Amino acid sequence: MRIGALAHTTGVSRRLLRYYEEQGLLRPLRLTNGYREYSEADVAAVRHIRALLAAGLPTTVIARLLHCVHDDGERLIPSTCPGMVANLQREHRRITEAITQLQSSQQVLDTMLTAALQQPGDGPDQRERARPAESARHQKGHRLR
Repeated sequence: MRIGALAHTTGVSRRLLRYYEEQGLLRPLRLTNGYREYSEADVAAVRHIRALLAAGLPTTVIARLLHCVHDDGERLIPSTCPGMVANLQREHRRITEAITQLQSSQQVLDTMLTAALQQPGDGPDQRERARPAESARHQKGHRLR
């Protein structure tokens, strides 16, 4: 099948399929005219890539692990490949650290937002909101003259 058919079958854009190829995730057969020819195995590979991306894995890790997974029609099943567990554990730690950092950032923003909302009504947000109302009053007064 050609790239358009693969895109249609998988719901993934042609551009993204080309990117997967650039990253070494897909290796379509190249015809003599330069066209890419994809197989049913590529359809499964795209499903696996999408599932691994949804798990938060970067394409560099997916390239190392893609051959280590298969599906049972509904879910992705890892097989025992060298480095599989170590790669998944490393990515799990990375994602956990990112979540921790985001939660810390959220707490700082919550504190700032709480403090800002407790300020009297003369903060910059209130002044910006007042400007359109003043402008509308000014325009009404101007039109009446």
